[in-house]
Amino acid sequence: MIGHELNETTVEILAEFLPGEPSLDARVRYLLEAELLRKLGQYRRADASLTQKYGMSFDDFLEQDVVHHRGYAWDVERDAMNWESAIGGIEMIEARLRELRADVETDA
Repeated sequence: MIGHELNETTVEILAEFLPGEPSLDARVRYLLEAELLRKLGQYRRADASLTQKYGMSFDDFLEQDVVHHRGYAWDVERDAMNWESAIGGIEMIEARLRELRADVETDA
C-alpha cells in the first residue's frame, strides 16, 4: 500500500460529507466511483445519441463506412471521432470500475 498525505481540510471535508465511510481510503474510493460513473454516463449518452442519429451501432457505422459514403463531411467525421472516443471511454471506465470494485472485495 502506498501512503500519501492529504491536507487537513480535505480530510475534514471528506469526513463531514461522507461520515458513514469507515476509512479515508473508502471515502476516496466512493468519490472515485462517483466520478467514474458520471463519466460513464456522459460516454453512454454520447453513444446513445449517435446511435439514434445514424440509426445503427458504432460497429455498423464503421462496417458500412458511413464517413466515406457521406463524402467525408466534417460533421460525420467529427461524429465518428466523438463516437470512437465514447466507445473507448465506456470500455476504459468499465474496466477501471471493475478494478476498483475488485480491489475493495479483496480488502474485505
